Amino acid sequence: MTTKQKLELTWIGKENQPKLEPRVLIEDVRKSYHAPCRVGENDLFDNRLIFGDNLLALKALEQEFTGKIKCIYIDPPYNTGSAFEHYDDGVEHSIWLSLMRERVELLHRLLSNDGVFFCSLDSNELFYAGVLLDELFGRQNKIEVFTWKKSYGGGAKSKYIVNQSEYVLSYAKDITHVAPFFLPPDEKVMKYYKLKDEHFAIRGPYRLQPLATTSNDDRPNLRYAIMHKGVEIWPEKQWQWSEERVKKVIAANGIVFTQRKNKWTVSYKQYLRDPEGEERQTKPTSIIDGFYTQHGTFESVDLFGQENKFQFPKPEGLIRYLVEMTTRPGEWVLDSFAGSGTTGAVAHKLGRRWIMVELGEHCHTHIIPRMKKVIDGEDPGGITKTVNWKGGGGFRYYRLGPSLIVEDEWGNPVINPEFNAALLAEAMCKLEGFTYQPDHDVYWQHGCSSETDFIYVTTQTMTREMLTWFSDEVGSDRSLLICCGSFRGDVNEFENLTVKKIPKAVLRKCEWDHDDYSLEIKNLPESPATQESEIVEDSGTDLPATETPATRIFGKRKNEKQMQLDMTRESSGEDE
Repeated sequence: MTTKQKLELTWIGKENQPKLEPRVLIEDVRKSYHAPCRVGENDLFDNRLIFGDNLLALKALEQEFTGKIKCIYIDPPYNTGSAFEHYDDGVEHSIWLSLMRERVELLHRLLSNDGVFFCSLDSNELFYAGVLLDELFGRQNKIEVFTWKKSYGGGAKSKYIVNQSEYVLSYAKDITHVAPFFLPPDEKVMKYYKLKDEHFAIRGPYRLQPLATTSNDDRPNLRYAIMHKGVEIWPEKQWQWSEERVKKVIAANGIVFTQRKNKWTVSYKQYLRDPEGEERQTKPTSIIDGFYTQHGTFESVDLFGQENKFQFPKPEGLIRYLVEMTTRPGEWVLDSFAGSGTTGAVAHKLGRRWIMVELGEHCHTHIIPRMKKVIDGEDPGGITKTVNWKGGGGFRYYRLGPSLIVEDEWGNPVINPEFNAALLAEAMCKLEGFTYQPDHDVYWQHGCSSETDFIYVTTQTMTREMLTWFSDEVGSDRSLLICCGSFRGDVNEFENLTVKKIPKAVLRKCEWDHDDYSLEIKNLPESPATQESEIVEDSGTDLPATETPATRIFGKRKNEKQMQLDMTRESSGEDE
């Protein structure tokens, strides 16, 4: 008997995983923004915009948000090949897969058990990404590969096929916990709900639907006469409902009889909302149509003007389709490749909490201005009219804090001089797995991991007398971790205390003073000039017109993996 082997994708450098430092997130209140007053009862103000490397940002979110994000949507670089023209396919795919794997692993941890992950891609990496996500999520948690019809024309320059499609891979954290997906009726369906009756206040308008069915199922219990004004009305084949149900609906004024040329038609009232006021919903399909790249461009021009628009941003309707079928108001939506901020704008208008991460300067030139317009009710485009958005809410802006450990002028690891006492305490709480929660009355309680386990952070030298005092203060029913600059004496004599030196205690935990986990394309040889137009045309990513698909997210300098690759090639004389 052969054992079933797990399908696994391998590539160059897959085993090289970074030891990420869990950075502190520092709010810049000058860039945070909120409406001057409440617009509605459900306004949300705790949304987060994070500026910095998205891998480090996800690590920074891990402690607080593990298992809390209901929907994740990412639109990563598509790896069209134009940004990697000088590399062979193996290296190209390896770099891209490593970038994706490192980020998706963290995103998977952030998802709730009933959460759903979406990833936009074109055909260049679709199959590689599919195998990678099968491995990370488990093939049994694959939901669907959505086909997004991104355009309704064009293709004059296409050599073989007019490409009108991109794809959205979708996976569940645990498919057994995910409820069926539904969407509210779209505008095409809404136009049929025109009639009103006494139930309008709760159930809204209704439309008439035939009670008779054309089904050929032989169900004798559905073939019976309905009495109306002394006339027996028989279906041509059978009714949709049982006789008992029809009688109840007639009593509730839910059946309409229409006579034409001595022939009676029986219809039932299909209301927009159910008796509890919940809006009627429809099943989403795997083909997403009606939201085109052109719509995203028009929305970008309306927001930023023609000269400052983004090239090929995702339209708000597409993001709404994914967010609305997987979340309910108040739940968290995350996008770690924020681009121009489409995901946050849509989530905000739908009443969902959101987190966006972006490294590019367009975080400040595009995302912040866009979200301010959304909050102020001054964004007229996208889904604004469809969802009747009036403004309200707010967001908090964060930047990644500096690395805790840096080297001094002699190359020795030391605590970063930028850290004040509060920042140091928060950083050590993250590193040691404590929740940063300083007690204003008890100065030595900087954080806790349980109701009886606390942490105290100081750069002082702990003497035996000081430790004795702490031990007495903590008592026998509690425990305290003391992170200090140094200590004297035997700390093992205090059963309720654990003492660690900074930075020695954490030196091996992480890669310190590493701010960029991405590949810097602009440091590499430029692609031929003839490729420049194709880079923008084929990328499908949400980026400013002044940037290439690679520089949008790949960062500011080479990572160690790429430096090693360059040195290997130089020593071997390999052409780039």
